[in-house]
Amino acid sequence: MNLVRTALRFCLPLIILGGCVYAAWWLLAHPPEQARMTVPASLVRVEGTVLRKTTYDLRVRAQGIVQPRTLSTLLPEVGGKILEVGLAFRPGGFFRKDEVLLRLEPLDYETALVTTRASLTQAEAFLQEEEARAEQALENWKALGRSGDPGPMVARTPQLAKARADVESARAQVLKAERDLERTVIRAPYDGQVLEQGADIGQVVGPGTTLGRIFAVDYVEVRLPLPERESQFLSLPQPFRDEPQPSTARAVLKTTNAGRVVEWEGRVVRVESELDATTRQVTAVVQVDDPYGRRDDGAPPLTIGAFVEADLHGEPLKDVYVIPRKAVRAGNEIILIDRPQNTLRRLTVEPLVSNEQHLVVRAGSAGAPREGDVLCLTPIPFPADGARVQPRIDGVDSPPPTAKPSAPADPKAKPPVVSQRADR
Repeated sequence: MNLVRTALRFCLPLIILGGCVYAAWWLLAHPPEQARMTVPASLVRVEGTVLRKTTYDLRVRAQGIVQPRTLSTLLPEVGGKILEVGLAFRPGGFFRKDEVLLRLEPLDYETALVTTRASLTQAEAFLQEEEARAEQALENWKALGRSGDPGPMVARTPQLAKARADVESARAQVLKAERDLERTVIRAPYDGQVLEQGADIGQVVGPGTTLGRIFAVDYVEVRLPLPERESQFLSLPQPFRDEPQPSTARAVLKTTNAGRVVEWEGRVVRVESELDATTRQVTAVVQVDDPYGRRDDGAPPLTIGAFVEADLHGEPLKDVYVIPRKAVRAGNEIILIDRPQNTLRRLTVEPLVSNEQHLVVRAGSAGAPREGDVLCLTPIPFPADGARVQPRIDGVDSPPPTAKPSAPADPKAKPPVVSQRADR
């Protein structure tokens, strides 16, 4: 009995272990059949629009700073103490042409004028004496019975010439004294505004002392560097010698003042002869008339130094496609939707002009899309040529994509689809 128990105690674990090994082998050799599910490919819903030829009203965007057409530094031609300063001669003050800006002490110049006039009177009196002596010398020559003309010394010709020269010199001194006296009154050379005041009452100034800086207010100018691609469609005056060409290009200047956008009308008056050394761009000069005149809409004046954005009106571009900037990828690449399969096709275009809102492409040019092609407006991160999408074209849902007829291929092969979210 003890022997049987010992045999069972020894064999039973081996039997159990062998059963477990067999069960494991059987499960591995006969795995359960897995249920397979086919997940249909999800199509990205995109927005599209049909490309049609149109006419584009070209506006070239540029930026510049308002500059005065004439900027002058006031320098006195004579010296003296400043006795009077005009009410308008203050920074920001407006003045009219020939208005008195400053007066210098005139006493020394009035004294000089009296002295030169006295010298002129003496010179004229001496000239009359010399003329009388010359006439008397000629009568004496004739009274002596001499024939012919007397010599220069007898006729007192050198003395007479010197007296006349002294009179002319005295007259020139009088004119100079009168001009110096007039120059003690400094008048405005044009209608303008004071930019900077450099002198005041009681200050002694000399010729060349800076009294202030002023500028004209009849019109201002704005220098606008223009991009080379867009400038070819603007009617710009060409700088030909002896052949001035009027410009028809208009410009709308925009500036912000106290949070308010103000517009100004201007015109292109000339093109600078030198290209920008860094950007190789041509520079057009826009003129704005009466920038400090009061306007009916209560807009503030167009001040010197203001930063402005300009829209220059160019020639209308005909037979072009206007593509929204959001539909353009890097490298001027756009995405087209081929119907009826609703598959994507990438295309690189060459724009005529471009800005932050649109890209304009000439219809019929090499590499341009055809009229009637569908442009994809929805940004797609990784578009693949031939990938299917579910488009909504000009607000109308397109029918589901149809299989594109092709040569027999592997029945298990599937067309590529765009599985990324469109809003990424």
